[in-house]
Amino acid sequence: MPREFNRSQRMAEQIRRELAEIVRDELNDPRMGLCSFTAVKLSRDLSNAVVFCSVLDKDLCEETIETLNHATGFIRSQIASRIRARTVPVLKFVNDDSAERGEAMDKLIKKAIKLDETHHDDNEGSS
Repeated sequence: MPREFNRSQRMAEQIRRELAEIVRDELNDPRMGLCSFTAVKLSRDLSNAVVFCSVLDKDLCEETIETLNHATGFIRSQIASRIRARTVPVLKFVNDDSAERGEAMDKLIKKAIKLDETHHDDNEGSS
């Protein structure tokens, strides 16, 4: 019976949870906006991690990501003290714009449905 989650998925989820606690409790930087970590993608050898962040205030998004990338040394040391792993991956924080892209797609779908309905209504009236 295969495992549901492999080691890299379990490690990524653990890192994501620890990151949320570290940023909330330990990282007191006034340049930081309110952010949440949506996903962590680990390399196959678990040496590198790309952390996807969603920042609530879009004006502070770039500065928040920059602040997190600047604090990676501190964050890695905090993660190392909290998890049992031989090595802690090198972290790279990036903006997760999937919510905005999803919202834009949703608007396009609604617009297409509305256009289809008006087109359908026009065809019925002319028959």
